[in-house]
Amino acid sequence: MKNIHFKWKTVKIALISMMLLIGVISTRVMVFVKINYDESFSRVEKPDPEYSGYLRYSDVADAYERTEIAFESSGNVLKGHVYGSENDQGLVVLSPGLGFGSENYLAETMYFVDNGWRVLTFDNTGTHESEGESTIGPSQSLLDLDAALTYIQGDQRLNILPVMLYGHSWGGYAVTAILGSGFDIAAVASIAGFNSPMELVKEQSDSLLGAFSPIAYPFLWINQNMLFGKVAWVTATSGINSTDTPVMIIHGVNDESIAYDGAGIIAHSDEIINPNIVYKTCSTANHDGHNNLFESDAASEYTKAKNLEYKEIYNRYDGEIPDDIKAEYYEGVDRFWTSELDLDFMDEINFFFEEEL
Repeated sequence: MKNIHFKWKTVKIALISMMLLIGVISTRVMVFVKINYDESFSRVEKPDPEYSGYLRYSDVADAYERTEIAFESSGNVLKGHVYGSENDQGLVVLSPGLGFGSENYLAETMYFVDNGWRVLTFDNTGTHESEGESTIGPSQSLLDLDAALTYIQGDQRLNILPVMLYGHSWGGYAVTAILGSGFDIAAVASIAGFNSPMELVKEQSDSLLGAFSPIAYPFLWINQNMLFGKVAWVTATSGINSTDTPVMIIHGVNDESIAYDGAGIIAHSDEIINPNIVYKTCSTANHDGHNNLFESDAASEYTKAKNLEYKEIYNRYDGEIPDDIKAEYYEGVDRFWTSELDLDFMDEINFFFEEEL
């Protein structure tokens, strides 16, 4: 009997020790996930224009007039602009990617204006000129786009135009997920979008934690639910399938941020029943990633060369580049060249939109 009691006591101690170990690991994983989540969705300030390598509005202000707009989303005032107020072909609403403001898509904005569209752009919550202490999380892009479309409905200058949605990255998610919200949308172009917020954060967790990632899933689930409630579970496929609105889904095979065969909307094509879907897979060099899909070959090559030049300067000063040296470098950057678009890519989207007028 003593031997049996001893063995049971040993097993009990081992079980308690294992439970404590699991508890410690789970707590550490939870803290790690929370810290990384908050860092991933922290506030993004607008870059100093003196150190910008891409087009800024001051470069084109003489040729492209714009009107400032503002609307509220989740208690924050979002800032945006309407370009091409003289155009009446239709309204292209541009939903930006995480960490990018509307000015990051100035080349696309100019392209659409030049092709007869009025264009509405805005900075998401916690980004550039908009209010918000952080970008909150992936579902916020859907809430911000909902607020933008609600603003359009109430504006008599805009609500008379057919609406086309153009979204990149988490904007690519928003422009498809929003289709289940009852807005009158003529056509959608979704570029490098993810299917669902939970799929995205799980994919990022897998990348960070590897084999330990499943431990983080419950915490991610709880966090998403606490932040967004039922909105956290709205998927791109559910939005697409709720309507017959034509949708073009575009994704690069080597997307380094949202996996082509993982969280990407395009990976869920077998779930999509909307009959008016066009899929575009981008697989050629310089056009197969996350942010280079709309760049021209010349822009990609020029940007690579300028990045190497900057790296040499960075290494020369051990990362502490004097302001005058940094300013001199950026003065030597041709911002029209870095922002040059792949016109074949953009023309394909433009033609898709024009077909739905």
